[in-house]
Amino acid sequence: MKRILMSISSAATGRQCQIYGYSSVASRNKAGFWQAWLAALSALLVTGWVYRVAASRLELVTDRPVLLPVPLSTFPAEVNGWVGRQAAIPEHIRQAGGNDDFLHRVFVQKASGRWVSVYVGYTGRPRTMVGHRPQICYVASGWVHEASIQAHVLSLAGKTIPCSIHRFYKGDAEEQTVVLSYYVLNGQIISSESGFSGLMWRTPNTSGDPARYVAAVQISSALENSVRTAAADMTEVILDFLPDRNGKVKAAEYYSTAESGISQTD
Repeated sequence: MKRILMSISSAATGRQCQIYGYSSVASRNKAGFWQAWLAALSALLVTGWVYRVAASRLELVTDRPVLLPVPLSTFPAEVNGWVGRQAAIPEHIRQAGGNDDFLHRVFVQKASGRWVSVYVGYTGRPRTMVGHRPQICYVASGWVHEASIQAHVLSLAGKTIPCSIHRFYKGDAEEQTVVLSYYVLNGQIISSESGFSGLMWRTPNTSGDPARYVAAVQISSALENSVRTAAADMTEVILDFLPDRNGKVKAAEYYSTAESGISQTD
């Protein structure tokens, strides 16, 4: 009997030890869970804070205009027989364009009296220019898009200028306009925005490099011959004010702000 009681006591003691051991392991596991959860929460909070700081700094950088070495406001008042005067752009259109610099003038050819409207919009962040093309902007202003064709114009220096020519009208076609457009991407002329619409151009220009850019050029008038002639006469001078493939701005060599014939605020 004494042996039986001792066996029962030993078995009970063993079971009790097992229960205590299980309880101890469970407590340790529970404590480890909460420690891991707190560590994950802390990491999440720190990551969120770092992201907000980085995003804030990036926004400050990308909101800062990328300035050209020679402002477009210093563009000559007269170019190869064309005399220009400043044309205003509504503020909401300027903001929608998101340009870092721009030129908008009406030029009249002294010899013939023909006129053209010349617009050059420059941005150091090519991704902001996607979608700003005549087929969208003119239609948004009430024009009806009639047709667009690919074309080429020969500059005075003999350079081939690939471009697009668009036709628009209003009402019963009583008012018509022709727009010749092209882009200058890092010093290279292209006829459409397909050249900078890819993912690689959507990264922000955090360094503010003026040579990483796109410029939209639009020359409009009532007659196609007028826009073709103006493009041939003015493109070389327009290119002088934009960085070439090596980042060099030719206008900086021979032109200064003090020599400007027209101010952007006139």
